[in-house]
Amino acid sequence: MTVTTQPPAGPAPAVPDPALPARPARPGTVRRLARRIHLRTVPARIRAMALVSVVAVGALFGAAAWAIGNARDGLETIGHDAGPQVVATGDLFFALNDMDAQVANVLLLGRDHDLGRGRDASLRLYEQRRTEANQALLQAAQLAGDDRTEQRTVRAVLDGLGQYERLAAQAMQLDQQRAHPAGPPSEEVLALYRQATDLMKVKLLPQAYNLTLESGSIVRRTYETEHSSLAAGRLWVLGAGLAVVVVLVAVQVYLTRRFRRLLNPALALATLGTVVLTALVAGLVGAQADRLRTAKEDGFDSVLALSRARAIGNSAYADESRYLLDPVRRDTYEQVYFDKSQSILYLDAERTKSLADYYANLDGAVNSYRSEPRVTFLGFFGDQARAARPGSAEAAAVAQVLDRYRAFQHKDRSVREMVTSGQPGQALTLHLNAQEFTRYDAALVDLARMHRATFDDAIRRGDRGLRGWNVALPAASAVLVVLILLGVRPRLAEYR
Repeated sequence: MTVTTQPPAGPAPAVPDPALPARPARPGTVRRLARRIHLRTVPARIRAMALVSVVAVGALFGAAAWAIGNARDGLETIGHDAGPQVVATGDLFFALNDMDAQVANVLLLGRDHDLGRGRDASLRLYEQRRTEANQALLQAAQLAGDDRTEQRTVRAVLDGLGQYERLAAQAMQLDQQRAHPAGPPSEEVLALYRQATDLMKVKLLPQAYNLTLESGSIVRRTYETEHSSLAAGRLWVLGAGLAVVVVLVAVQVYLTRRFRRLLNPALALATLGTVVLTALVAGLVGAQADRLRTAKEDGFDSVLALSRARAIGNSAYADESRYLLDPVRRDTYEQVYFDKSQSILYLDAERTKSLADYYANLDGAVNSYRSEPRVTFLGFFGDQARAARPGSAEAAAVAQVLDRYRAFQHKDRSVREMVTSGQPGQALTLHLNAQEFTRYDAALVDLARMHRATFDDAIRRGDRGLRGWNVALPAASAVLVVLILLGVRPRLAEYR
C-alpha cells in the first residue's frame, strides 16, 4: 500500500476587509479627470465650445427643416391636393342646378325646338352637366377618404341623383310624346317635373352644399394649422440662428483673448454664413406664409364663393323658366327668385321687401359702386366688391359683373311684366333669348378665372421658392459645422 503525502497547504490568500477603504487612485488620474469635468484646461474648453456650436447649428437646421416642411405640406394640400378637389366639388352645386334648369327649358320648348338654344342643345347641356356632376362626386369620394360622414353624404347624393335622373327622363319622354306647343306642358308632365325639382331643391342641393362645406373644412383646417406653424417656425429659426451667432461670437472672443489673435477666418465665415442662412430661411418662411394666405383668401375662398354665386344665379334663371312653366306655383317661384337674388347681391331689407323693390333699388347700388366707388350692398357680390382694390383689374371685373347682373335683372322684370299683362308667348320668347344671362354668366366666369389665376400664381411661386432647399439646407448646415471644426482645429493642435 502506497501512502501519498501532500505538501502542507500554504497560507490562504488574504481577503480584503470590506470595512477597509479601497486603495485610492493615483493623484494624477484624479486631477486629469477633474480638469476634463470642470473644463480647467484650454483644450477642454475649446472642445466644449465647438460642441455647443455644432449643437446650435443642429438646432438651427432642425427649426429650418421643420418650418420649410410645414410650408411644403401647406402648399401641397391647398395647391395640389385638397384645394383643387374642393373646387371641383364646389362645381357639383352648379352642375346639379343647371341640370334642373335644362330640364325646365326642354319642357318649356315642347315641339318648338328652334326657340332659344333649342331642345337638342338643352339636352346636350343636360348630359354635360350630368357628367360634370358625376366627376365632382368622384372627386368628393376621393377627398372623403376614411371620413364616414362625408362618405355617407356622397352616397346619399349619388342615390338622390339616380332618383332625379329617372324622374326627369320620364317627364321629358312624356313631354315629347304629347308634342305640345312652346309653353306650359300637360299636368302629367308637370307632376313628374315637380317631383324631380322638389327632390333637387329639398335633398340634392342641400346635400351637395354640405359636401362642399365638409370638403372645404379640410382646406381651412390645413391652412390654419400650417399658417400658424409657419409663424412659429419663423420665430424658431430666428431664435436658433441668434443662438448660433451668440455661441460663435463667444468662441471668437475667447480665442482672441487667449491666443492674442484678432480674427479666426473660419469662425468668422461660419458666423457670416449663419446670419445669411438664418435671414434666407426666415425670409423664405415669411414669404411662404404670405403666399399661402394669398392662395387661400384671395384665390381659393373667392373661387369657391363665386362658384356658388354662379350656381345660385343659374338656379335663379331656372326659376324664371319654372315661373313660365308652372302657373300653379308661379308665386312660389317668384319669391324663390327674389330670395336667391338677395343672396347674390343683398339690398337693405327695410327698403327691399319684394322683387319690385329689388328692381328699383338695384340701379342705385350698382351706380354708387361705379361712381365713388361705395359698396352699399352685401351678399356674394358685396364681399367681392369690398375685397377688390379700387382701380385694380379685379375692381373693373367686379363692376362689369354688376353691370351685366343689372341687365339680367332688368330683363327678368320685362318677362314678368309681359306675363302680368297677358303676353305669355312674348314673355317665353324673351326668356329663351338668354343673351343678358349669358353675358352675366360669362363676366362671372371671367372674375372667377382671375381669382383662380391668383391662386395658381401663389402656389406656383411657393413651389418655386421651396425648390432646392431639401439639398441646400443640409449642405449649408454641414458647411457651417466644417467651418467651426476648421476654426478650432489649429488652436487644439498647439496643445498636442
